[in-house]
Amino acid sequence: MTVALILTVLLVLAVAGYVVGRQRAVASAQGNIRVLHSLPNYYGWHGAIMAGVPALMFMAVWLIVQPMVVERQLVSYFPADRVKSDAARTLIMADVRRVATGLDTAVERGALTDQQARNIRTEFGSVRDRLASVGVALGSEVTPQVLQAAQRSRELNASGALMRTVLTIALSLAGLAYALKVTNKDFRARNRVEQVMLALLMAASTIAILTTIGIVMSMLSESMRFFSMYPWQDFFFSLTWQPSFQGNSALGLAPLLWGTLYISFVSMLVAVPIGLFTAIYLAEYAAPRVRAVVKPLIEIIAGIPTVVFGLFALVTVGPFLRDAFAQPLGLGTSGSSVMTAGIVIGILNIPFISSLADDIINAVPQSLRDASYGLGATKSETIRQVILPAALPGVVGAVLLAASRAIGETMIVVMGAGAAARLDLNPFQAMTTITVKIVSQLTGDTEFNSPETLVAFALGMTLFVITLGLNIVALIIVRKYREQYE
Repeated sequence: MTVALILTVLLVLAVAGYVVGRQRAVASAQGNIRVLHSLPNYYGWHGAIMAGVPALMFMAVWLIVQPMVVERQLVSYFPADRVKSDAARTLIMADVRRVATGLDTAVERGALTDQQARNIRTEFGSVRDRLASVGVALGSEVTPQVLQAAQRSRELNASGALMRTVLTIALSLAGLAYALKVTNKDFRARNRVEQVMLALLMAASTIAILTTIGIVMSMLSESMRFFSMYPWQDFFFSLTWQPSFQGNSALGLAPLLWGTLYISFVSMLVAVPIGLFTAIYLAEYAAPRVRAVVKPLIEIIAGIPTVVFGLFALVTVGPFLRDAFAQPLGLGTSGSSVMTAGIVIGILNIPFISSLADDIINAVPQSLRDASYGLGATKSETIRQVILPAALPGVVGAVLLAASRAIGETMIVVMGAGAAARLDLNPFQAMTTITVKIVSQLTGDTEFNSPETLVAFALGMTLFVITLGLNIVALIIVRKYREQYE
């Protein structure tokens, strides 16, 4: 039974648990719902939760653990020296999964029976050619070890799927039976449902925290591998970025960090003034009809894919800056430059700042405005001396969000700024950023056993530290200049 079908069965059982649980509670009260401890719906939800949630959690754990168990058994089909490294094991297991999927596809199409798929051997001809004849393409020839492991994988997955189906449905039925057993007019269904919801909320927050920790630890572990192969002094203090998978690479961070900060700085020069002034106009000056039209039009920008902005930078902004400024001033002849990427990223970030700042300014109590006007202040003085200080924490948060977006942007930089890693003050020269080089170092069929590949994790960790430092600085600024209003 497929996962989708199991989920359908669980949904049906959960609905049945809701209906039967509610009816059982009402029946135990002999129709007088006032004698029930909780509202009837709580008894229904308790039945639905007991029929669905434990079974879903069990199935989720099974789906995570089963591939690990299967892979551990399949490794025994290969010599120890072939699966010694993580990269080699990953590639071999990918081949096994591809062959197993090909056999499953051939069985589904009727080209092979399940018995034939279990007994097919490389000694009787090319497995790849036989599968290709029925429309199943494999990238390379299948070795006997890979074929045997794939066949064993199909057996283990089939038996595991059967056991998973039986145990999941049995657990759902057991939960439903338990819910119906304890359901009566005195059962504290509301308390039980609220405890379950609290547990689910805590689990969701825990997953978010563990995900963050997992991301950091994965980057940190691979970064440590990189620094065990490449001197950290050269990475942090070298001024040259020249990777080469043939060896003798120069992997200096400085040119990439400079390009990242330079492009982000230009983008913030564009986004912050325009976004903040737009927010002030919409919140304090614009008529309701104008605001109702202008704000949605500005927010449309946030929905445009970044690749479209990249094309805009490549076709329009870059050539315009080159012809209007760079060539006449003798500063460059290329349309790819820091200014091109910075301006387009700034335009991309305008709705983030304007929309958030607008909402924050509108949240400032009207009583503060009235008090300022009562003291004789003008509208502009009220905005400068009352509204903006009150909205400062939120405005800083909006600017920080835009800065993080600018630092992490990739597609616009590739199309608008190029891929040259250099240290230069000329804003009309092509440069690149950390994120672009992370993508380039991990693109292609590369193994995670060379410093040229592992440097991507060191770059990612550096970017994480920079963003974290940016958040800490913003928090200090907000706490230092925050004003308390009642």
